[in-house]
Amino acid sequence: MKLKDRTAIVTGAGGGLGRCHALLLARQGARVVVNDMNAESAERVAGEIKAGGGEAIGVAASVTDEAGVAAMVEQAMGAWGRIDILINNAGILRDKSFAKMEIADFRAVVDVHLMGAVICSKSVWEIMRKQNHGRIVMTTSSSGLYGNFGQSNYGAAKMALVGLMQTLSLEGEKYGIRVNCLAPTAATQMTDGVLSPDALSQLAPELVSPGLLALVGDAAPTRAILCAGAGHFARAHVTLTQGIYIGGTGEAADRVVARWNEIGDRAGEIVPGYGFAQAEREMASSGASPASIAART
Repeated sequence: MKLKDRTAIVTGAGGGLGRCHALLLARQGARVVVNDMNAESAERVAGEIKAGGGEAIGVAASVTDEAGVAAMVEQAMGAWGRIDILINNAGILRDKSFAKMEIADFRAVVDVHLMGAVICSKSVWEIMRKQNHGRIVMTTSSSGLYGNFGQSNYGAAKMALVGLMQTLSLEGEKYGIRVNCLAPTAATQMTDGVLSPDALSQLAPELVSPGLLALVGDAAPTRAILCAGAGHFARAHVTLTQGIYIGGTGEAADRVVARWNEIGDRAGEIVPGYGFAQAEREMASSGASPASIAART
């Protein structure tokens, strides 16, 4: 019971991956708020948890509804007095090629995936700061990390969640808040018709959820991107190559083109600890003194 006395909120948990997340957290001892747009689905999963001896409440609310999310958080605090874990799992698909996609479909996907995660994270942020403990998991995707045909809206929202995670992990560090991303591959309602039947049979969502414990336990990392599917787990990283100094004189543009392969050479690439690391390297390469770099940090 590694999560005993912890309280978790799982969004989009009325079925599929969210349900599996909620059940796993409950098996680890967490008290779970099962959130879903559909009240019956939320209550059904909460009932499963309670039938197994766990504690849970079902809450119907859209993650894009600030008032609904605030009420859900208030209900959790009233029941258990703390919120330790937030799994931002809720999502929708509106797949089409960019040429055929309506702006409304782009906006709808960004609203649910990105703004829904922002609203939910903001609603628990101060609680976690005061507790000096919190774990937030964003659900990103290979579609955001690497791209996928017909998913420009989904990919943009999913990569935006990586950026949100990177910054929140820095801002939450001194308050014991650790923020990570999970990039799942799972057969759910959202992937029905996207993946082949053979692939779907190998991609049970239950095979993804075990990765959650590493991201929300006491020893959880922060700023990690965990990729999971079919029982396989891997880490993704946003890296920065060593690069080369080109300068800014008249022929700089031609030199960038001519030395493109050197600029992109991955030998010695790093995972920067924060965004300004890029600027620090650039200024150091240009000959700026360490004092002037520090003054700009």
